[in-house]
Amino acid sequence: MSYLEAIILGIIQGLTEFLPVSSSGHLELAKAIFGNKTVPEESLTFTVVLHFATALSTLVVFRTEVLEIIKGLFQFKWNEESKFSLKIIVSMIPAAIIGLMFEDQLAAFFNGNILMVGFMLIITALLLLLADKAKNTDKNISYKNAFIVGVSQAIAMLPGISRSGATISTSVLLGIDRTKAARFSFLMVVPLIFGKVAKDIMGGEISLQSDQIGSMSIGFIAAFISGLFACNWMISLVKNSKLYYFAIYCFIVGIIAMTYAYFYL
Repeated sequence: MSYLEAIILGIIQGLTEFLPVSSSGHLELAKAIFGNKTVPEESLTFTVVLHFATALSTLVVFRTEVLEIIKGLFQFKWNEESKFSLKIIVSMIPAAIIGLMFEDQLAAFFNGNILMVGFMLIITALLLLLADKAKNTDKNISYKNAFIVGVSQAIAMLPGISRSGATISTSVLLGIDRTKAARFSFLMVVPLIFGKVAKDIMGGEISLQSDQIGSMSIGFIAAFISGLFACNWMISLVKNSKLYYFAIYCFIVGIIAMTYAYFYL
């Protein structure tokens, strides 16, 4: 993989991780365009590295909230910070179970399955359309809602289903305040990504060759910087209920991907 490809893939990841258009789906489409022939494990490793970069950008954007949560936890009291942290843990359960039980099967999806990516992008478009029409509320997220949103996050492990789109749409359809939904959506994935990276490193599953370090580092930086921009932008878009345009985009890209897969692959 060239440095230019790594930069482009990093920017795609940084933007699409937060925008509701599926970062994993766009990465698979970009790899297909570049003619990337890496085996599923190598492709998934690069995807994990880029997700780690956007997780760090999430921490930077929400640094004030994260510090307040940490401070509240160290008070060892049943306070708002403790309740929010427990809801994050509850939301992680579905994705953690699916990730551990079906890790090999999930890895196989990251091998240029463009037809599936296109179909899943269309599903994402439908979710966004439903969420865009939902009424605004000031409802907080409950433990039950946290688990339901977590199920959406688990389903979004498939390339083509937008994680942010699925979790924010589910939250909004459950009647949760849009800004709170976006905040919870972005923060709930951070522990999962850190856990995934730690697991892969400890298990020896991420072993970079010397010729891969440069391209992955460039991709990491590109994803981090573009992620900072996209995270702030997405919060504003969700608050102002402008998901309709992303639904149209996902539908168009989904149709193009399915057409390409059917006639050329």
